[in-house]
Amino acid sequence: MNEITSSFSEKEAAEMATAMVEDTMERFIDVANVDRVYGEPIAKDDTLIIPAAEVMGGLGLGAGFGMGAVKEKQEERQADEGGGGGGGGGGRVQSRPVAVVVAANGDVRVEPIIDKTRIVLTAIVANGILFLFLARMFRRRKSLFR
Repeated sequence: MNEITSSFSEKEAAEMATAMVEDTMERFIDVANVDRVYGEPIAKDDTLIIPAAEVMGGLGLGAGFGMGAVKEKQEERQADEGGGGGGGGGGRVQSRPVAVVVAANGDVRVEPIIDKTRIVLTAIVANGILFLFLARMFRRRKSLFR
């Protein structure tokens, strides 16, 4: 018969890959739920404060399985030694505080949290890119007039 032997069938390999993806997605969704966006309310006298955060995430997965090459030998097919599979993935979930919701005396307001460090770093990077762009632009202009 034309039978190829391996430690697992293609169906089993596909099921393993599917189980890996499902498990990773469940963990990822668990981390990025609404409980991570709104924190525990803090009550003080007649004031209720609810912290709010921005939650961002990224995820990448991959898997592959295979068996050794098949060769013809003496009118019957035999599998070469080897085969296997593997998979991997990576992800990141990041959160940062963005505001607090304050409820006091029948009034509700949202107080944003301003991240001064992020603003300064963004300005430094933008100015660096602008400087490099202008330097390159003027360097090209000089070469045109030679």
